[in-house]
Amino acid sequence: MDETWRGPIRDTAEPAKLLSSELRYRGHVWSVRSDRVELPSGHVVERDVVDHTGAVGVVALDEDDRVLMIRQYRQPVGGYLFEVPAGLRDVDGEHPLRTAQRELLEEAGYTADAWHVLVDFYNSPGGSDEAFRCYLARGLHEVPGGRPMTGEAEEAHLPRVWVPLQEAVDLVLAGELHNPTVVTGVLAAAAARSRQWSTLRPADDPMWRLDVADPAL
Repeated sequence: MDETWRGPIRDTAEPAKLLSSELRYRGHVWSVRSDRVELPSGHVVERDVVDHTGAVGVVALDEDDRVLMIRQYRQPVGGYLFEVPAGLRDVDGEHPLRTAQRELLEEAGYTADAWHVLVDFYNSPGGSDEAFRCYLARGLHEVPGGRPMTGEAEEAHLPRVWVPLQEAVDLVLAGELHNPTVVTGVLAAAAARSRQWSTLRPADDPMWRLDVADPAL
C-alpha cells in the first residue's frame, strides 16, 4: 500500500462517523466520554476522550524582549513549574482574546496595548480535544496595586520573573522548563522575532477547530 502523502501540508477537520458516545465521568473542569467511531479505513474502534473547555496563554514581552513568567504549583505533576499567564476558557461566550487579557491581569497584574496570535495547538490530541491558543502581548503596563486576588488556591502566591527571550529558549532546549505553553510559546516567539514578527496573526483570527461552532468567535 502506498502511504506517501501528496496533498497539501495542513491539518483538516474530517471527523470519523460517530456510532455512539457515552459519558464516563463528569468533573469540575472537564469530563471523559467514550466514543465509538467508524474510521475512514472501515475499522470500528472505541476511544476515550477528555472533553475539555479549551485554554489560552500569553507570552508577554517587555521592551527589552524579556518574557514574563510565573512560578505555580501543579498537583498532577507534583511540583512547581515556570509558566506564562494562562487559563481555561470557562466563561460561556467569552472570546479567547478577552480570556487571555483577563488571565494576564489576574495572574501577573499587567495589561497590554498590542495583542497578536502567536501559535495554536492541541495539548494532547491522542486523548483530549483541548484546543490551546497562545497570544503575544506587548506594550505592557503594570496595574496600580498589583494583580487582583482571585481566591484560587494555586494562585494565592505567584512569584514572577522576567527572562530574556534567548535565555528562555536555552532553558527550554536544556530541559529546564516543561510547561507546554512555555515550551511552544517561547520557541514560537523566538521564531517570530527571527522573522521580524511577520508571522504574527491578528488577535481576532479564528481558532481552527472552533471557527464555526464557537459563538465567541
